[in-house]
Amino acid sequence: MIRDEDASHCSLVCSSCALRTPDDGVSLACPEPHGPALLRSDYGDRPFAPDREVAGIHRYRDWLPIRRVVADTGRTVVYRSERLGGFLGLRNLWIAFNGYWPERGAGLTTGSFKELEAAAVLGRLPERAGTLVVTSAGNTAAAFAELCSVHGVPAVVIVPAEAMGHLRSRVPYAEHSGAVSIVAVEQADYADAIALGDALAALPGFVPEGGTKNVARRDGLGTVMLAAAEAMGGLPQYYVQAIGSGAGAIAAHEAAVRLRRAGVGGDGPLPRLMLAQNAGFAPVFEAWRTGRRSWETTAPDEDRAAARSAFAPELTNRKPPYDVPGGLREALSESAGEVFTADGGEARAAMATFLELEGIDIEPPAGVALATLRTAVRDGRVDPAAPVLLNITGGGRARLAAEHRLVSNEPTLVVPRDAVHTRLAEIAERTGRPAALSGPLSR
Repeated sequence: MIRDEDASHCSLVCSSCALRTPDDGVSLACPEPHGPALLRSDYGDRPFAPDREVAGIHRYRDWLPIRRVVADTGRTVVYRSERLGGFLGLRNLWIAFNGYWPERGAGLTTGSFKELEAAAVLGRLPERAGTLVVTSAGNTAAAFAELCSVHGVPAVVIVPAEAMGHLRSRVPYAEHSGAVSIVAVEQADYADAIALGDALAALPGFVPEGGTKNVARRDGLGTVMLAAAEAMGGLPQYYVQAIGSGAGAIAAHEAAVRLRRAGVGGDGPLPRLMLAQNAGFAPVFEAWRTGRRSWETTAPDEDRAAARSAFAPELTNRKPPYDVPGGLREALSESAGEVFTADGGEARAAMATFLELEGIDIEPPAGVALATLRTAVRDGRVDPAAPVLLNITGGGRARLAAEHRLVSNEPTLVVPRDAVHTRLAEIAERTGRPAALSGPLSR
């Protein structure tokens, strides 16, 4: 079924001036003359009523800004963990697993919760919007490349060249529809990819995906909290996740606020955000703990060097949406949150522990999150009797590779970081697609 409505069930509200506008499917910012501020989605007084006949994230479609249903999407699997909880000393630990784990019913085949945001963004996108421009350090690229290729949505995916290893799939992207172009930027990091994406998206015929600014991305990621509320019958007291930009953490907080307003879980405090970053590259940790905004004071080359040495490069966003109204600092403040770090050794040990106790491999960012949870419990920062939700943002990739033959996808174009702007016209010509969706998003 295609829902070709104008998403009239969703309004956009500015976090700065509270201006309310209908959602047109592409807006990323308030039209009023003030500084940057995140838009938030508002679904009115709709209750939290998951459609249990639907398997994927569209079971929560009343709280998603979508105008069409993306077929065959997965969703977060939430379950209570006895073994890992016992190991950590937590009596009420819940796992939100995002990835590939057939026995648990987890079917996110790119192994990351970024598929949740990709499905919601494509569902929000109007027909004939233009060629979608997506920038990523890896997981987001894999999710959008997979879904856009399967559903024939014209897209340019821009990644640092070192992230090409994430773009593996069961079927080459080109064999689905040929709608996806991949641009790999040499000697680059996430911020470099974002800069190129912003420049390309400003050209005629292209439309920016928008990152954290896109309400669909955040609401798609927010379905992790919705799935938890459905499984737990309420809200967790603590929410644990590794972050780069922090979009997933903002999304979890926004979803928790919406659930509280709908009467889910009583009138207690909002889930406390317990966020994790790489030791050695932790701009949000520094800003929250010390007030220092490294993105304002650290030289770009120094930041790039630190990002390249990070254990989980997916978490290396150099310019997080921290101070913007509706952003990460606000979510941390409202939830009485905390930020932690873990080094590579701690994260590897956590990954091995999860595999041993839960029986499935997890990705480095999830290892960072689990390592910091262990530290927080050890230091008495978590009530051992309270409900804790650990977001395993990616897992099952090793299992998927063992069970299926995965192929590497080659870039459409490789460009040096120092030449991306001088070659912008060539990039646009090589990657431009007809400004329309070439196939239905649902069947």
